[in-house]
Amino acid sequence: MTIQWFPGHMAKARREVSEKLKLVDIIFELVDARIPYSSRNPMIDEIIQHKPRLLLLNKSDMADQSKTKEWIQYFNMNGIRALAINSQAGTGMKEIVALSREILKEKFDRMKAKGVKPRAIRAMIVGIPNSGKSTLINRLARKNIAKTGNTPGVTKAQQWIKVGKELELLDTPGILWPKFEDEEVGLKLALTGAIKDTILNLQDVAVYALRFLEREYPDRLKERYQLEIISDKIVDLFNEIGKLRGCLMGGGEVDYDKVAELVVREVRTEKFGPLTFERPKDLANEESGS
Repeated sequence: MTIQWFPGHMAKARREVSEKLKLVDIIFELVDARIPYSSRNPMIDEIIQHKPRLLLLNKSDMADQSKTKEWIQYFNMNGIRALAINSQAGTGMKEIVALSREILKEKFDRMKAKGVKPRAIRAMIVGIPNSGKSTLINRLARKNIAKTGNTPGVTKAQQWIKVGKELELLDTPGILWPKFEDEEVGLKLALTGAIKDTILNLQDVAVYALRFLEREYPDRLKERYQLEIISDKIVDLFNEIGKLRGCLMGGGEVDYDKVAELVVREVRTEKFGPLTFERPKDLANEESGS
């Protein structure tokens, strides 16, 4: 399955981000803590180049905390300051400004030495669709300024938002890259809701989810669907879940589309608890070819 989604406003957003880069001091790159690597758009590196950056692992409450710590350590070791946040609940908001000040200390010290009056940090927020950018802005500003929604593609234009006296934010629409070279990246993005369901084959996404749970969280999978064993045959697994949950068609046959919708929805709504779908060691395995 090849997943591609690159609406026209995303191409425009990429151009606008490049044009506005000189206006900001720092980039806030927002990623999904459940998929910290797969939810990073490689185009962002090309666009922002050497601009200072703070990587924000959002939705950290939905991710496996021990694995989030691994990712923060990984990014820090690779020269990218990282912070776990939950923009919905407001966790980590104070640390964003504090870390930004730390990252930009040399720049602001130089400005001060030249007699430039202190001013607010100017930051640009970038990230893929549905990563929580608008929710983060509203939480920082403590009011509903940016439009929010639980479907990708809500923010379509850039806007400046003042956050007290310390911070000015430039919001941008979510940008996905035109084609995912790695099919698994596409499946992870689909499973976590970064891509509109209307362009997906949810059965493929559900199969990926079930095999991931079988490998990484087998006890949670068994408990959720009352399974004694997890069948090697995906059709048998779909049948067991469908019969248990009443995902049936006329004549009592299992409706596989309904099973797929159920599994994907229950992953997204944390019915299996907090999940992280990748770890830094996975990248090492890929690079070594194992």
